[in-house]
Amino acid sequence: MAVRQADVVLVGGGVMSATLGMMLRQLDPSLDIVMVERLDHVAHESTDGWNNAGTGHAGYCQLNHTPETDDGDVAIERALQINAQFEVSLQLWSYLVEQGILPEPTRFINRTPHQNFVWGEKDVAFLKHWFERLSAHHQFREMEYTESRKDLEEWMPLVVKNRDPMQRVAATRIRHGSDVDFGSLTRNMVKWLETQPNFELMTACPVHYIDQRDNGRWKVRVKNQKTGELIKLEAGFVFLGAGGGALPLLQKSGIDEARGYGGFPVSGQWLVCRKPDIVEQHHSKVYGKAPIGALPMSVPHLDARIINGEPVLLFGPFAGFTTRFLKQGSVLDLFGSLKPTNLKPMLSVSKSNMDLTRYLIGEVFQSHPDRVESLRNFFPDAREEDWQLRMAGQRVQIIKQLDNGGGKLEFGTKIVAAKDGTLAALLGASPGASTAANAMISVIERCFPEKIRTPQWQERMKELVPSYGHSLVNDEALLTNVRERTLSTLKLG
Repeated sequence: MAVRQADVVLVGGGVMSATLGMMLRQLDPSLDIVMVERLDHVAHESTDGWNNAGTGHAGYCQLNHTPETDDGDVAIERALQINAQFEVSLQLWSYLVEQGILPEPTRFINRTPHQNFVWGEKDVAFLKHWFERLSAHHQFREMEYTESRKDLEEWMPLVVKNRDPMQRVAATRIRHGSDVDFGSLTRNMVKWLETQPNFELMTACPVHYIDQRDNGRWKVRVKNQKTGELIKLEAGFVFLGAGGGALPLLQKSGIDEARGYGGFPVSGQWLVCRKPDIVEQHHSKVYGKAPIGALPMSVPHLDARIINGEPVLLFGPFAGFTTRFLKQGSVLDLFGSLKPTNLKPMLSVSKSNMDLTRYLIGEVFQSHPDRVESLRNFFPDAREEDWQLRMAGQRVQIIKQLDNGGGKLEFGTKIVAAKDGTLAALLGASPGASTAANAMISVIERCFPEKIRTPQWQERMKELVPSYGHSLVNDEALLTNVRERTLSTLKLG
């Protein structure tokens, strides 16, 4: 059997692999790249528009990114970091639009104000302090705050209509927030890549085997589900961007850096409304505060979405527990991921996260009336018959081994790379797709260290991402310049 030689193998056809493939193609058009996807088309798992919140996560409305400290202050550092990372994605997408690689921006991204909404004295006080801390920084200077019912009737009419007038409420708004159809974005990137030489897409081809040869190159075997053909690939670099499927593949790779990692799978559900007379009354993303013990991905929010060109409203997500690592995965995924090296960390996490356990049990046993009652915190006039339950995507939260052998449940994303730079995997969930460009730059810097230091790659990277090598958190003038361009190009201003 002939072996298909390649420079790069991308495992998974989601936004991460597509972004990395696009960046590598822009940096070096001569690279021979193969993308393998287990399903019969790309962007069908976590990247699909129905399987994620579609929020351009920029720290504008996610209160969970800015926890209250013991002394009553608000820690804003993570919000600043996430905001800067999203600006990197906006720069890359702007370049691709300008070059005609991506289509008209409204095909994948739309201006959708990002808003927070809280009620009750305690949460109003928190939000006001949160606003004061963030709006003082140049990244958030355009944020607005209000407790006025008149303002709220303009900002979020569905949320305040027929609400108790004695209830104290408050909200913040950033007008240039965005709704991103990551599925459409990814499919358009892959569509363009397929027109380029030295790029091959293999769909319906799950990976069955991965191992490193003595010469440092990787052997990857996939099986075509349509023909039954076994295909052998060999590459100098492999990226595991398979969402929840990345952890099992990372474990199969056998690299030392994979030791100790485990995964905690969580499913999600949305309440969906397609009724035009309701949908047309709400044009923003309205986030609240998460319940105690909730996952970051489970912060409740009422979203105006455009998915595959269709305007809809989504509320949720409601979390659930499953043993699958992928929406179209196996119920044995969790058990198959248990290894001698991660068993202790995973047992440690299960014992130390009782708030999370109780929260998930409560979510799983909610009825449709229960879910709609939660919705009425954001939409008092919501009727059960106007909303249907729809399954969202699957997320695998990272469990990382601690020095004492125990484990810690982490809620961000993490890149795990072999020490020789020949293999990398992306694990975790939120903020995920929004920070894809920044995450893939990190992969390139870790796995192509000599090439990224060359003048050619440095110059090219600054064309793709003009802020590359500089801090948007610290450089106000640079952020102003960058944001002016991206908001104009992507029609978000």
